[in-house]
Amino acid sequence: MSDTVVVGLDVGGTSTRAAALTLTGQRLGTGRAGGGNPTSHGAERAAAEIGAALRGAVADVDPARVRAGAIGLAGAGRLHADPDGRAAFDRAWRDAGLRCPYAVHGDALVAYASGTASPDGTVLIAGTGAIAAQVRDLRLDRAADGHGWLLGDAGSGFWLGREAVRRLLADLDQGRQPGALGTRLLTELLGSDRVAARPRDTVDALVQAVTCRAPVELARLAPLVVAAAVDAEPVAVGLIGAAAGHLADSAARIRPADAVEPVVVGGGLLTADTPLATAVCAELARRWPGAPLSTAGDGAAAAAWLAARDLPEVTDPAALHALLVPPAA
Repeated sequence: MSDTVVVGLDVGGTSTRAAALTLTGQRLGTGRAGGGNPTSHGAERAAAEIGAALRGAVADVDPARVRAGAIGLAGAGRLHADPDGRAAFDRAWRDAGLRCPYAVHGDALVAYASGTASPDGTVLIAGTGAIAAQVRDLRLDRAADGHGWLLGDAGSGFWLGREAVRRLLADLDQGRQPGALGTRLLTELLGSDRVAARPRDTVDALVQAVTCRAPVELARLAPLVVAAAVDAEPVAVGLIGAAAGHLADSAARIRPADAVEPVVVGGGLLTADTPLATAVCAELARRWPGAPLSTAGDGAAAAAWLAARDLPEVTDPAALHALLVPPAA
């Protein structure tokens, strides 16, 4: 069994990570490349990045030892429905020297598996967007939100950025001097925290600064909200509390009130040490006091574990999870 190698990839919009591991937990190689999401980058470019990460992970591995692989990817369903895109991924797999089969899973499932070996539970993710998903027998079952910036993603980085700007605009409309968060936003968006003698001029400049960019870029303001909340700025603290409520509400759409299965939190806003992560975890613990709560960790290792579970020599998937997937820091 120690000769068997499995490969996993965690593919995001900005980076792709790959890992090659033995079934005894030895990490033989890792690889890293640029964003490999075919929805945002196109299938050919995405496949090229995935291939680069793969080659880094198996550079010192005999390809014949690799028995299975898995790719965690946002929009996995779209890849399954795109023969040309899947063919590009197949070529990247073969060009890395691999001849074993591989599976493509949604990134939410991989995030869940990076936090627990339990076959049933819930994953809640908040980054640029936000989604909650129910997992049954290690398959994505139901989902809530993840509807994108126009229709949903409540509590996400985009939501925080948009709501912060809306609060600032409301202050300016009412002739109030912006608070600490508002001045940070003014500096970020306009290059100065000064309000014009005619506040409406500043309002118009803010609206122009936001609307001339892609809407999703409002998510880049989320770190300002988080930093202000760390400093106990009242508006930021209120926004963090509201975001935590929205995220927990999304989980509650698909998770029974008496559920005791684990909850895994993932995404940059919930895996980092942020006030939002603290607030969300407290709200989840309040609503589901009997449920274990964990943080998503190494997605590439989790993908490798998902691939390994189907091998005939794996008789105890939970024990293998402990070997392959390190707990989140």
